[in-house]
Amino acid sequence: MADKIIELKHVNKHYGGVHALKDVDFELRRGEIHCLIGQNGCGKSTMIKTISGVIDVDEGSEIYIDGKQVSGASAIRSMNAGVRVIYQDLSLFPNLTAAENITFDRHLDKTAKGINWNEMYREAERIISRMQIQIDLSDTVENMSIADRQLVAIARALATNARILIMDEPTSSLTRKEVNVLFSIIRSLQENGMTILFVSHKLDEIVEIAERITVMRDGKMISTFDKAETDEKTLAELISGQSVTYRQDFPAHGEETVLKVDHLSRAGQYRDISFELKKGEILGIIGLLGSGRTELMTSLFGMNPPDSGTIVLKGKEVRFGSNREAIAAGIAYVPEDRLLQGLVLDQSIESNTVISVIDKLKNGLGILNKKESRSITDNWIRKLSIKSAAPEINASAMSGGNQQKIVISKWLSTRPDVLILDQPTNGIDVGAKNAIYELIRELAKDGMSILIISDEAAEIYYNCPRALVMHRGRIIRELDTASMSDSEFSQEVLK
Repeated sequence: MADKIIELKHVNKHYGGVHALKDVDFELRRGEIHCLIGQNGCGKSTMIKTISGVIDVDEGSEIYIDGKQVSGASAIRSMNAGVRVIYQDLSLFPNLTAAENITFDRHLDKTAKGINWNEMYREAERIISRMQIQIDLSDTVENMSIADRQLVAIARALATNARILIMDEPTSSLTRKEVNVLFSIIRSLQENGMTILFVSHKLDEIVEIAERITVMRDGKMISTFDKAETDEKTLAELISGQSVTYRQDFPAHGEETVLKVDHLSRAGQYRDISFELKKGEILGIIGLLGSGRTELMTSLFGMNPPDSGTIVLKGKEVRFGSNREAIAAGIAYVPEDRLLQGLVLDQSIESNTVISVIDKLKNGLGILNKKESRSITDNWIRKLSIKSAAPEINASAMSGGNQQKIVISKWLSTRPDVLILDQPTNGIDVGAKNAIYELIRELAKDGMSILIISDEAAEIYYNCPRALVMHRGRIIRELDTASMSDSEFSQEVLK
């Protein structure tokens, strides 16, 4: 087990004036499951890219694969050495089938003009049989669930005879049941000789799956532990550099009803949904993927019109024909999928932050007030602690957690009456979670009404005095979180 398959010695990486990796020493042992954790912007993504040959490191840095030192950035060389990375966005082709995605890399160097489709499907079938899973190989990826897409991404890596699999936030959008399946596959891959580097912010999952755990902070390696030597609380403190404790601290809210949903239904998605949201209230909606929670929220945001029922906003019945109408009426929606729905990746942080209020920043001649635009962006970078961020940097250059913060800042800029947060801390580290939770409380104290949608019981329990549990498109119970312990709440959610 002591055989090092990857080793980094005195690795440094500068991006202009930003020192992203600082004298990093790290080793990945052959056949182990090693977890890498740290705050957003701590250097995890940069380290992954150095191992995979995507970026070059500073002079004097040493990187070894299978005991042989490599120099210069070369993704092809790393791939030939068996290194594969499954990034958080999965990097799949949405318009191709599962089989085509799985076998894509193997056909890149083929000179034949045609493709043997039967051979392609046999090859893909062999890979998923090895994984002991069942997916529809003829289905296009864009029509598949996020869990099945994750399995396709793993199968694609296996089809290229990967020996070292790096997984970046692989469970961020999975239900607990789907996480169990993924962990079973990871352990199976390990039994067959695969080495796994697993990157995540979910400390309970880290402690469950890891054999060794490395903590990064501010570009440096802080500590490496065997799993038996640490726990979630210790890891949280090492990640943030301070003690992190979550607490129930519910702001008082008024009795004025800002949003009333009455018997709302949409065929095949949700049915007979009724609830009220008060001014300054933080209301939680919890349910697993597929419970209808996101479909309901997109209906409130004008993107998924209901078949029946009513929506009353600030005392007036509304029927939104588009999300523009919902925004104009005072509703904002931070989506679960930040990459597809939340960001313009090739635009700057500033452009993404002010895009929702850009009309308000133009003068009578249609010219943008650049000073005000920059002021708004700087304000949210500071308030949300968006690390290593300058307003002109493209959103695509930021870590996943920081991208999520940019999406949140975009909608907070509109100062809505109702803010819908769908998985608001997805892919965000423990320290940054606290900052976002504090911000949510501040917004509620200022009178903003907030809906938090999540499948994390702790997120709802510590932030929402009242929670609605959704299952198979219906609200099946309402819970008073303030009168329950966290364990009682979790049990009620899972009933």
